[in-house]
Amino acid sequence: MTVEQKNNPKIITACDFADINTAMSLAEKLSPEKTRLKIGKAMFVRYGIHIVEELQKLGYEIFLDLKFHDIPNTVAEAVSAAADLGIWLLTVHSSGGAKMLAAAAETAAKKQNPPLIAAVTVLTSLSSEELISVGITDSLQNQALRLAKLAYNNGCNAVICSGLEVAAIKQATDIEFLCITPGIRPAGADKNDQIRIATPASAIANGSDYLVIGRPIIQAEDPAAALDAIYAEINASNSPAPQN
Repeated sequence: MTVEQKNNPKIITACDFADINTAMSLAEKLSPEKTRLKIGKAMFVRYGIHIVEELQKLGYEIFLDLKFHDIPNTVAEAVSAAADLGIWLLTVHSSGGAKMLAAAAETAAKKQNPPLIAAVTVLTSLSSEELISVGITDSLQNQALRLAKLAYNNGCNAVICSGLEVAAIKQATDIEFLCITPGIRPAGADKNDQIRIATPASAIANGSDYLVIGRPIIQAEDPAAALDAIYAEINASNSPAPQN
């Protein structure tokens, strides 16, 4: 089976724009059968639930990436409000601790159509030196693994992690525990502000369940063709070698 699957597309396109018209134009060029859409802080602050509803009208499942990180009760209330929007997945910060993660997961589970709760481990823009600057002296992989296990043990459905940590997280938790990977760059693409990047093919090969891809798609002259090319790159890399 190829990675591009109807009803469960493996690529999530980061719909990060300054205006709603550009976002809607992108959505009309792409297809909900091939991608879900991620709405981040900037778009949500500007347009609120309106942008979510407009994209849902086009058939898209929405990843609401607001990275909640607060006291447990506040996060639970935010999760409840977000779930009422009918979104597919939302994010919290795993560094908020066990009680906060459990509150988020328990609140979501009580909803009629519960969203998936994905806990951010270590941002893919961070380096080892930056971790040290905030008092974390362990390795990036160990920190990501520690936070992933915390999220898993407190009822979250998924983690946000780089492609470099997926295999270790799957081994330490469960093969069914979802790993969602940002910092994806096709071969030869610009890294931009990402540090711990992976190609689409290597991330899938390492066990990533979903890939979050922004600029390589949304800045392409033909976003739909760019999306198709990424699927083709993945499937070509993961195809079995021909037998002699």
